[in-house]
Amino acid sequence: MKIKENDVGIRIDVYLTKILEYSRTEINKMLDNSDILVNGKSIKPSYKLKLNDVIEVINEISKEINVIPTKMDIDIIYEDNDIMVINKKAGLTVHPGSGNYTDTLVNGLLYYTNNLSNINGNIRPGIVHRLDKDTSGIMLVAKNNKAHQILSEDFQKHLVRREYIALITGVFPHNKALIDAPIGRDKENRKTMCVTEKNSKKAITHLTVIERFKNHTLVSLNLETGRTHQIRVHMKYIGYPVFNDPVYGTQIIKEYGQFLHSKNIKFIHPITKKEMYFETNLPTYFADYLNTLEKENNK
Repeated sequence: MKIKENDVGIRIDVYLTKILEYSRTEINKMLDNSDILVNGKSIKPSYKLKLNDVIEVINEISKEINVIPTKMDIDIIYEDNDIMVINKKAGLTVHPGSGNYTDTLVNGLLYYTNNLSNINGNIRPGIVHRLDKDTSGIMLVAKNNKAHQILSEDFQKHLVRREYIALITGVFPHNKALIDAPIGRDKENRKTMCVTEKNSKKAITHLTVIERFKNHTLVSLNLETGRTHQIRVHMKYIGYPVFNDPVYGTQIIKEYGQFLHSKNIKFIHPITKKEMYFETNLPTYFADYLNTLEKENNK
C-alpha cells in the first residue's frame, strides 16, 4: 500500500490499526518482528508516515480464523491413533496464511479427520514441521497433543532423521560436503532468507553426490537443523542452487517449482517408542526429467 497526502504524519501503528484487521498490539508486534516493512526496511511503531511510503506486510500473525475443511486427495503413507505420515505433493501449501485459507494441506486434513493436535493453534492443527509449497515428499502429522509435543522435542534434539533429494544446477566437484553457514532473513528482501551473521541461526546441511550430469548434479541432503528454506539457501550460497527454484535459483524451465523432494524419514514413534522408517518415490515430473538427463549423458 502506498501512502497518500491525507495520511502523512500519522503513526504507522495507528494507521494500520484502522485499515487492517489487527489490534494495535498485534500491529506493534508485527512491526517489532519486521513482519511489516516501509520501503523495504524495518521501522518502529512510532514511525510517522511520509508521502509515497510503501508499506508491505511480509508475514501475518496467526489469527483465530475459521479454517474450512476441504475435500482433497491426500497420499497417506501410514496412520495410527497418534500420527500420520503424508506424502505431500509439490504445489500444495501446508497451512493457511497470506490470503490462502481454503486450499492447503490443513484444509484437507480437517476434512479427513477430527483428530489433530491443536498445540500450534487452529490454522496449523497437526503440523509438527512443514515443507515449502513446491517441495514434495514426506511430512509427519500429529493426531494428538502428546504425540505432537514429543515429536517437536525430538526435532529440536535432532533425533528425527530426514533425507532430501535435490537436483542442483551445475556439476558439483566433490563427492561430499558439509555446509555450516548461519541463516537469517535477508535485509534486502524480507520475504527471503540468506546466509548472514546478523540475526541468524546455526544451520548445517550434509551433501552427498548421487549422480553427475552434463550441467546438473543429483544430490542427497541431510539436515542437522531445520531453518526456513535451509537447503535452498545453502545450495545458493555454495553456488549450486536447486534447479528450477523460482526464488533462489538461476535456471527456471518448469512450472513445478524447485526440484527438491523429502525422500525418507526415520524417527522414534512418540507413543510406542518403536523405530519408524518411511520412504517415497520421486514425483513423476522429477523422475522423468532425470531420465532426460540420463539420455543426454549417454549420447
